[in-house]
Amino acid sequence: MFDDDLTSCAELVQKGDPDRFMAVMAAPTEARPLLFALYALNIELARAPWASQESMIAEMRVQWWRDIGAEIAQGGPVRRHTVATPLGRLLPAELAGHIDAMAEARRWDIYTDPFEDEAAFDRYIDATSGGVMWMAAASLGQADEAVVRNFAYGLGVANWFKAIPELVAHKRIPLLDGTPEGLRQLARRGLDRIQQAERRRAEISKEAGVALLSGWQAKAILRQALQEPDRIAEGRLGQSEFRRRIGLIWRAGCRRW
Repeated sequence: MFDDDLTSCAELVQKGDPDRFMAVMAAPTEARPLLFALYALNIELARAPWASQESMIAEMRVQWWRDIGAEIAQGGPVRRHTVATPLGRLLPAELAGHIDAMAEARRWDIYTDPFEDEAAFDRYIDATSGGVMWMAAASLGQADEAVVRNFAYGLGVANWFKAIPELVAHKRIPLLDGTPEGLRQLARRGLDRIQQAERRRAEISKEAGVALLSGWQAKAILRQALQEPDRIAEGRLGQSEFRRRIGLIWRAGCRRW
């Protein structure tokens, strides 16, 4: 089932996104190829804006992935690449259009401008975190898109909080309101969206729910941010290795994201 390309995707995810790697390894064997390909795409797209200090070169890298998404959506041959090739084989063509939205959102990372408003920030989180989770869930089984995207929003905010120290170091402006109360409000929004998704858990099939395993730590991280917002700037969000593993094992075992 795993050829050289998929092995490369798995290695990329293991190094670049160890939490998602753990979630894939906790998933049923048959779901792993698609998840590794999608999560490898997510890493490649996240890295594309940082490929060069020259904005034109970074734009070209992002555009390259938009072109890949278009090729998959058209159902024709996809250019040779260790991530694009297996993705073209495994991702349903009707879902590939979401790659374009992910890539367009990533253009924000190229520049140093702040988000225009709360709606612009939400669109970024929905296109990136929501896009990859929806493609994964819809590829694996029956799922309601709004439920998946609500859950993905909470995960996206949690991951955004963890990325803030590095974004600031690269002279980005990641928050509209970086005050403690502003951070708490954003954490509350993330938690609220997760809770909205949980109330509609029955609308996600067990097969599709595997895609939501990657968010198993999101609530704990958002609660940390809510209670101690100083943790965000200090880069101290996250659970111990023991709690991470036990939490994932429990959720994977009972298929309860």
